[in-house]
Amino acid sequence: MDEVKVVVAHSERATLRVGDVFLKVDADQARIDVEVDAMALAPVPTPEVLWRKPPVLAIAAVPGTALGRLGEPATASSAAWAAAGAAVRKLHDAPLPPRPGRAGRGLDELAAELDGECELLVANGVLPADLVTRNRQVAEAALRPWTPAFTHGDLQIAHVFVDGDEITGIIDWSEAGQGDALYDLATLTLGHEEHLGDVVAGYGTDVDLDVIRAWWSLRSLLGVRWLVEHGFDPSAPGCEVDVLRSRM
Repeated sequence: MDEVKVVVAHSERATLRVGDVFLKVDADQARIDVEVDAMALAPVPTPEVLWRKPPVLAIAAVPGTALGRLGEPATASSAAWAAAGAAVRKLHDAPLPPRPGRAGRGLDELAAELDGECELLVANGVLPADLVTRNRQVAEAALRPWTPAFTHGDLQIAHVFVDGDEITGIIDWSEAGQGDALYDLATLTLGHEEHLGDVVAGYGTDVDLDVIRAWWSLRSLLGVRWLVEHGFDPSAPGCEVDVLRSRM
């Protein structure tokens, strides 16, 4: 019998791996709906849906290995990072999905969430006030009008799989939808600034690097408390707190 491996588990959802099958258990069926629909529409390699019986979605493992992980040295080649950029561009150029995603929150809503989170980070002593203030200033550049694109919404490097220099699959589409294209590029390169040039080269068009850096700050500020509350460590070397410190 194949071993059951817990990939991730917290109060909102859990993912288990049994052999070459991933079982995703989610209390919010709307997230599963988004994931299944997005994988059907996305013009890039995605996992095969094997079956679905709420609250469980079974999908096949994709070949290859993850492009990397936040907080760990990146071992994939520059060509693999460029291929990831090209795949993201193909996604962003695709026809829009029917609904907004994680990367598509309204500017007023996002700014209010950011300001509230910054206040809590300081008031609760989670992060120093000067670190929060500086990164809130940097994050301002991300709060600007943008043209909607088909976005993944959680395009961290652990969700992009490669075999050599080729993209073999992109997983975890529950945050997908219409959104800001630069949010995806920022999420992909978070904590791996040294590969931003490779990704942009593969993406194949000029992008505003200051906005990508702003999204690094914004995403990290919004994520620190959630990560702590769900058993993750954003203060581990190379992770979100280090990303924030790099803006000082």
